[in-house]
Amino acid sequence: MAKAIQDCIPDNHCFGCGPLNPLGLQIKSYWDGEEAVCRFQPRREHMAGPTHVLNGGILATVIDCHAVCTAIADSYRVAGEELGAVPFRWAVTAALRVDYLAPTPIHQPVELRARVREVSGRKRVVDCTVRSGGRDCAKAEVLAVEVPEGWRQSPGR
Repeated sequence: MAKAIQDCIPDNHCFGCGPLNPLGLQIKSYWDGEEAVCRFQPRREHMAGPTHVLNGGILATVIDCHAVCTAIADSYRVAGEELGAVPFRWAVTAALRVDYLAPTPIHQPVELRARVREVSGRKRVVDCTVRSGGRDCAKAEVLAVEVPEGWRQSPGR
């Protein structure tokens, strides 16, 4: 099986996608043709007010991380470089728009599919769809911007 995009991004402590964050969501995304796919199983603590529905903020985090990781992986792919190769490529969220279409059930897996729609310099626009229980639950657009390696360094380092 292919390695997850997140597992190829060095020094990733992100709450949503960082394999180095033991308290995070630790989502995993994989290429499937021109799309990156993520399957996420919500946990009970991810509930909204109603206990059978996924919290919208958690869903937005999963969308954000999946889309930004898709943008990072696409940057490597377009450059013809192996994911995680030096110099490291990193991107951050410049904008996130989520349209919630239906409640997302918490008791079954959520599937996200992301595709880079547009590339302009350091910017990538990524479209993402969220499905669960056989229906679309959300659609999103994420603007990811590639940042220099030094961006990841703490100002106190």
